Amino acid sequence: MGRTLTGVGRLLFSRRLAVAGIDLMLVAAAYYLAFMLHADFHFTPVPWGLLFSTLPVVLTIRGVIFAWFHLDERLWRYVSMGDIVSILKAVTLSSVLFSTLFLLILGKAFPRRVLLLDWILCLALVGGVRLAFRAVREANRNDHGHGRRTIVVGAGDAGEMLVREIERNPGLNYQVVGFVDDDSMKLGKRIHGKEVLGRVDQLVNLSKAHGIEELLIAIPSATGPQIRRIIGTCRAAEIQFKTVPNVAELMDAPHSLAKVRRVNIDDLLRREPVRIDSAELQRFLQGKRVLVTGAGGSIGSELCRQVARFGPEQLILLDRGENGVFFVEMELRERLPHLPVNSVIGDVTDENRIRSVFQEHRPQIVIHAAAHKHVPLMEVNKAEAIRNNVLGTMVVSNMAERYGVEDFVLISTDKAVRPSSVMGATKRLAEMYIQSLNHRARTRFMTVRFGNVLGSEGSVLQIFQRQIEAGGPVTVTHPEMKRYFMTIPEASQLVLQAATQGKGGEVFVLDMGEPVSIVDLAKDLIALSGLDPEKDIEIRFTSPRPGEKLFEELLNRETRISPTRHEKVMVVQTDPVDCAQLKAGIHELMKAAEAGEEELLLTRLKRLVPDYSVERIEPAVIPPEKQRRILLAVDDLYTRTTLKRILENSYQVFEAEDRRQALKQIKECNPHLVILDSNLRGANIRRLCRRLRRENGHPPIIVVMESAESASLEQVLDLGADDRLYKPIPVNILEGRVKRLIERGESGMANAANAKPINS
Repeated sequence: MGRTLTGVGRLLFSRRLAVAGIDLMLVAAAYYLAFMLHADFHFTPVPWGLLFSTLPVVLTIRGVIFAWFHLDERLWRYVSMGDIVSILKAVTLSSVLFSTLFLLILGKAFPRRVLLLDWILCLALVGGVRLAFRAVREANRNDHGHGRRTIVVGAGDAGEMLVREIERNPGLNYQVVGFVDDDSMKLGKRIHGKEVLGRVDQLVNLSKAHGIEELLIAIPSATGPQIRRIIGTCRAAEIQFKTVPNVAELMDAPHSLAKVRRVNIDDLLRREPVRIDSAELQRFLQGKRVLVTGAGGSIGSELCRQVARFGPEQLILLDRGENGVFFVEMELRERLPHLPVNSVIGDVTDENRIRSVFQEHRPQIVIHAAAHKHVPLMEVNKAEAIRNNVLGTMVVSNMAERYGVEDFVLISTDKAVRPSSVMGATKRLAEMYIQSLNHRARTRFMTVRFGNVLGSEGSVLQIFQRQIEAGGPVTVTHPEMKRYFMTIPEASQLVLQAATQGKGGEVFVLDMGEPVSIVDLAKDLIALSGLDPEKDIEIRFTSPRPGEKLFEELLNRETRISPTRHEKVMVVQTDPVDCAQLKAGIHELMKAAEAGEEELLLTRLKRLVPDYSVERIEPAVIPPEKQRRILLAVDDLYTRTTLKRILENSYQVFEAEDRRQALKQIKECNPHLVILDSNLRGANIRRLCRRLRRENGHPPIIVVMESAESASLEQVLDLGADDRLYKPIPVNILEGRVKRLIERGESGMANAANAKPINS
């Protein structure tokens, strides 16, 4: 072994010696040419004595500086801009050193023009030889390689890096013909010799003209809608397409850019990466004993991974299923061998078992993710839903209070809002219970509520994928059904971020982005499987399943919402709940569940959760109110997003963030109602209201004020508006006023249309 290493060392030393020798030969050639050019400029003989007497000094100084910059260690085949910069620094520094020395010793006897010429020629020779070597090598490699002809979509940094990697690595088997990009400034330009051929919408014609076999999408920061548009164009071109990893994947594996892969559904639902305050999470979790219930599930296991990143003193994994916990523990021990991980098998409804866990491990933070979540399944297993989701939460939260836990986080769901299912009602009851505990305990109890997560066990994506693999049909409950989606890591990170901001008693709501049509989701999955959703796989609409809604909601009508320090997290302000009264009601509910009296169980559940009612999904018709259009002319992104979330299930909502956009949207969508920010950028509210009255058929206008003191109702009416709202905006008040004003506006238009002319 020692002899082998010695041999390798000798080989490396010989190679470095050879590179250094070539560099010194180039240095000598540059110095010689500098003297020759200088003499030719002045038509004088070459001062050979001066050249040969000073050359050893030049070679010595250049050799030492080149070695200091490790020029002899760099592979010429991979020479880069960084290498050229190093050569520039080395040549410049060595020139400064021997030029200073010659001028101090020889003065005017040494021709200054030689120094400048030598610097230029040395740069050209030392850097040029390396670049020429790489160019010849790559030209030879490209001549011998015939890969799949491809166009790179995106002429940005990612596209440039992808082409560079393809040219370096023939094994990728691609031949890049050019780029497409929607930036008009890039059209006709060249990157690594490849031309930007046109825009994305020209892909069909460009692909046919250049015989393209595959498209590579190199826009890792693109949003879901942007990816959908590009994929639609790629499909129209009827050729295969792949993409580079997205931003989140690149953050985890920075060197994975060249690992192109098939586009997946995560790309089509992609949003801007979540910004996480790592320092705040570090303060919250580091050195703490953290218990995660439901740790073997999709969300619970990801929460364990996220918590583990921030150095807890101990991580306790609790679940009643052994397989999930086993694999999560094994993964964490491989990734973080020094992290103390304890796996506990137990049922959250078993009070004695949970008590022993708290006695042994004394957790400081509890994240309660254990729950039954499948809506239709819980409709036929009502008693078990109540037992697991309500009793389980009571047992764990009571132990948290008894053993002095600092923070208790309940993972809840958007199905707890105006629940139409037993599962949703039980989660709302669990929310109410931990809120009631917060008013008497040292523990900070809080809830984080969000919607569907991509890739969770039993999710609609898994169902669709299995149906596609079986050849169809893909079954969708209703053509109008929409859902919010997040990735599991994104949801887990925001859960922890919300928990850092809790003071106790809050219900946090995560910004879930735009709702996605389930029919569109099914079509996308079929297309990504290489099939035609119109021909190869049937999409069949089935009868509604018990407990399902057409549209999920994140807010109750009676609640107020406020921003937090994180733009993706909102807090819902709810009324306090009497703990003793709630406990008594839950006790009666549990008795009905244990007795199997379903009618009594539902009666008591509705009494405890007044919002609970079964939603009947009718055949697909667009309700009249959904045909009505509302313009949100609000420049504050948080307020605009919140208003849209509240209104979009009942109305078509259009957005504008300044006066120019507002006027454009008003002409294009002809809204039935305008909600106008009193501080709209670039707008004089009085003039804007008058213009709306004059040009757009008198749509009702609601002005959003910062507070009740901002302006009286009389002042708002004097502006030309019809009503006002002030922040934070109660959901029920907003919905009531919007409905009243739209109906009043339609009634006024109808009366005007039916009015008879005076002369008739």
